[in-house]
Amino acid sequence: MMSVPFRLDGRVALVTGGASGIGEATARVLTAAGAAIHIVDLDAAAAQRLEAELPGAIAHTCNIADPEQVAAVFASIPKLDILVNNAGIGHVGSIEECSPEDFDRLYRVNVFGLYLVSKAAVPLLLASHGSMINIASVAGLIGIKRRFAYCMSKGAVVAMTKQLAVEYPTQMRVNCIAPGTVDSPFVESYLEKYHKHEKAEMRVQLNQRQPIGRLGKPEEIAHMVLYLASDEAGFVQGSVQTIDGGWTAA
Repeated sequence: MMSVPFRLDGRVALVTGGASGIGEATARVLTAAGAAIHIVDLDAAAAQRLEAELPGAIAHTCNIADPEQVAAVFASIPKLDILVNNAGIGHVGSIEECSPEDFDRLYRVNVFGLYLVSKAAVPLLLASHGSMINIASVAGLIGIKRRFAYCMSKGAVVAMTKQLAVEYPTQMRVNCIAPGTVDSPFVESYLEKYHKHEKAEMRVQLNQRQPIGRLGKPEEIAHMVLYLASDEAGFVQGSVQTIDGGWTAA
């Protein structure tokens, strides 16, 4: 009898930024595929609400840029098969508009935090011959105006993915997803912060930025995570998968 594809029964996954947006959708999709999920997020209330909804889920309140908090989370995890490095923050501004404080804040989360979580997870993933999936961005592949620090930080995510895939080619799989603009709380907070009085107009522009004519959906990214985490993706190593409505093809 043919087995059902994309099942993760008996596997343990950890999703950073797992309580909202792409992270929440990923936690839901991986749970539906049979995995037990560790939800890691700064927002304790949101993480606990999601924990209550997902069978087998465990919520952890954690700032991924804090070494002690990351160590405390991983001290409580004896087994890990799948790591989804999803947590990240944004910044709008050219190099001239990016202060040292802005730059440091972005790098502390998007690069240093990624390093801390990945370093803590690698021994567990090597033990399970597991899979790491890093959420980057099209901003790590192409230049985008007024996204200086963000482009730099997401480029680092892509580079780290390729380095780890080469370092551990047979011991674990490491891949990366580069979404275009996804309709999520991340985008909503960007509109609130930078375009409070012109949200509708800016939303039209964001939709038009992708040739397909709309924003991505968190579930669409989550299903690519599921594929990369599954045995069906066993030959996929060190790849950067774009899900961007044709943005990088144009």
